[in-house]
Amino acid sequence: MTVKDLILDDSLLKSYRSAMTRVTGKFQITLPKQLVDAYGIRVGDEVELVAAGDAIAILPSGSRGKSFSLEERLRNFDDATRRLNARSPAELPPSTGDRGWTRDELYTRGRSR
Repeated sequence: MTVKDLILDDSLLKSYRSAMTRVTGKFQITLPKQLVDAYGIRVGDEVELVAAGDAIAILPSGSRGKSFSLEERLRNFDDATRRLNARSPAELPPSTGDRGWTRDELYTRGRSR
């Protein structure tokens, strides 16, 4: 799918023009529900960000791949956890020690009080 494929007709463009979102402290955005529904975007889908002149186009993934049931996702998660736990300490990345910040500080960083 190209940027040209996503050109909205005038009526559709007017209904989405006012949809705004905010960038978080982690540079994340939330897609407006109208757009998510219109393009069939689901949790876990990948989207491609493409520079389009003075704008950024968000292209939904062209291939959805296999959709896993809850049981399959949980089984895959458990399998990955078992593989991680089976690794020897020598295979794991070295600990970096004190990074100069705590987890709580990381969660509140960038938030105004």
